Amino acid sequence: MILLSSLNLNKILFAETEAKKFLFIGGNGGRIEKYQKEIESPSVEGVQILYSWKDLEPSKDVYDFSQIEENLLFLKTFNKKLFIQIQDRFFTKEARRIPNYLLSEKKYGGGLAPQYDRPGENLPIAQGWVSKQWNPNVQERFQKLLNALGKKLDGKLYGVNLPETSIDINAREEKEGGFTCENYFKVSLNNLKKLKEAFKKTHVVQYVNFFPCEWDNDHHYMQRLFEFAEKNNVGLGSPDVVPYRKAQMHNSYPFFNQYKNKLALVAVAVQLPDYTYLNPKTKKHFTQKEFIDFAKNYLGANIIFWEIKEK
Repeated sequence: MILLSSLNLNKILFAETEAKKFLFIGGNGGRIEKYQKEIESPSVEGVQILYSWKDLEPSKDVYDFSQIEENLLFLKTFNKKLFIQIQDRFFTKEARRIPNYLLSEKKYGGGLAPQYDRPGENLPIAQGWVSKQWNPNVQERFQKLLNALGKKLDGKLYGVNLPETSIDINAREEKEGGFTCENYFKVSLNNLKKLKEAFKKTHVVQYVNFFPCEWDNDHHYMQRLFEFAEKNNVGLGSPDVVPYRKAQMHNSYPFFNQYKNKLALVAVAVQLPDYTYLNPKTKKHFTQKEFIDFAKNYLGANIIFWEIKEK
């Protein structure tokens, strides 16, 4: 697996591409000062950082956006932008980073549902969690967070995105709590609508890769999402770039291609698991140039988030 060391990071940052280059520095606010050298690069537009629901709402109706504001202040020194991802789903068994009241109060149904993640090529399946957005009480609290964020940070952030649409849960177990594939889609669309209402000046993006129950748009979830995004001036994005990968080509990728130059913004991420996949033509790992070419020319990306991790 290729990691983005300082050496190959510089190759990425100065590659010829129209897509803006942001650094993806990781989750929960992070300490971005240690990446000052990379951030200062003239080809870097800004930074994308994940903030978990629990960090933003440490207790009920108590919001703490201080880490975002500190990161904004640091980036302003270098005239760089901040793109945030609001994280309500997690990819390790230990990460249950939603407010404690959602986990303990009965009306939230436990707050989290177990899910599984299949990152990269030949990597072990990881157990994680996703918030039960299909529970109306959970969704109400999440949308209240979105509204609070918008009141405080609209126009100050360059962009804000919701995480990937894909989840892998036991639908039968969650049915009593209100889960159906159609309901999950409607809830996802409603959250995106509320995010757009909260942020009128800041770019709004929904990551989309798969929807539960859908393949080849057979439920028209993809079609409806992309139509909604075009109509409502909303951006879409992909949490991973794996050129022409079969599963994605039966789901979100063709729609990005179909809607090139029609969406408000297309922001995609190249994360470390993406580097584990092999190009079926060359039988080698995808190169940085191949990622850029596919993201820009096929997906129509305006922004590429590059995950940075030192060796």
